[in-house]
Parts: sequence; C-alpha cells; structure tokens
Amino acid sequence: MTSALILIDVQRGFDNPVLGPRNNPDAEANIAALLGAWTGTLVLVRHDSVEPGSPLEPGTEGNTFKPVLDGVVPHLLFGKKVHSAFHGEVDLHAWLTGRGITEIVLAGIQTNMCVETTARLGHNLGYRVKVVLDATYTFDLGDLTADQLAQATATNLAGGRFAQIVSTKDVTG
Repeated sequence: MTSALILIDVQRGFDNPVLGPRNNPDAEANIAALLGAWTGTLVLVRHDSVEPGSPLEPGTEGNTFKPVLDGVVPHLLFGKKVHSAFHGEVDLHAWLTGRGITEIVLAGIQTNMCVETTARLGHNLGYRVKVVLDATYTFDLGDLTADQLAQATATNLAGGRFAQIVSTKDVTG
C-alpha cells in the first residue's frame, strides 16, 4: 500500500485569538514528529479564504504556514477555498491515483472542519484513510468545547468507517 501524508491548513492564521480557545496544544509538536519520521509522499494544503478579513486571507501573514513547516519541501503544495482538500487548485484525487497512492494519512487544522471533510471525501473516493487525531486541533464552537468537537469527529469518522483514528506514535512507530 502506498501512502501520502496530507497536512491540512497548518497556517499562522489559526493563531488568531478571535477564533477562541483551542484544544491539543501538542498538535504542532506531533506534526513535527510526523514530518521527522515520514519517508513517503508529502502533501501540504493551504486554505486561501475568500472571506474578507479572514485570518487566512491570501497575501496576509495568517495565510502563511506555521513555523513547524519551515524548510519542509513537499511533493505537492496547493491552495483551496473550501473545506475538502479534494476540491482545491489541484485535482488531488487524480494526482494521488496517478502515483498509485491508496492510503491517505491526515493531520492539521481544524479537526472537525477541513480534516474531517477531507477524510469523509477521501473515503468516498476509495482511499484507506487515517486521521492522526493528536496532530490536529480545533476551537470551541457554540456550546461545545474543542475537545468535545474533536471527540465527536473521531467518533463520527471511526463509527461511520470513514477513517481509522490513530496517534502520532501509531504512525511514527
């Protein structure tokens, strides 16, 4: 089985306090551990928000990658304007299948938004999907805490058989 690590929206804009409390302060360290151990195909995806004033607006510092990605040279880097990495500037599905990739390993920001959406669509397209939950984070939303949202995402993805939920240690050995 050929795998690709897909890091989704690991951008400075998610450090903006306007987004509220986040969970998993170890996410960046776990992303760094994944990068340090990964020897396969690496894909970086950037959210290029079309919403005026968004912390992820192209041309702003918030649109740039976080320091954990400094010096990282991916096999593919592209932007997207929606939640799923499969609907970006690049036909990710065609790119992956053209390289014989049958498994995707997902990490990044936000757990219950772009990571979850990419996982669901990846499964629907026939990939074996793993979500490295401890290498993701999200923010409080409505009456739910970020931890509750991350747990709901894990339950939905695993329970619906969209993805296997794994840890950084599971991936790095």
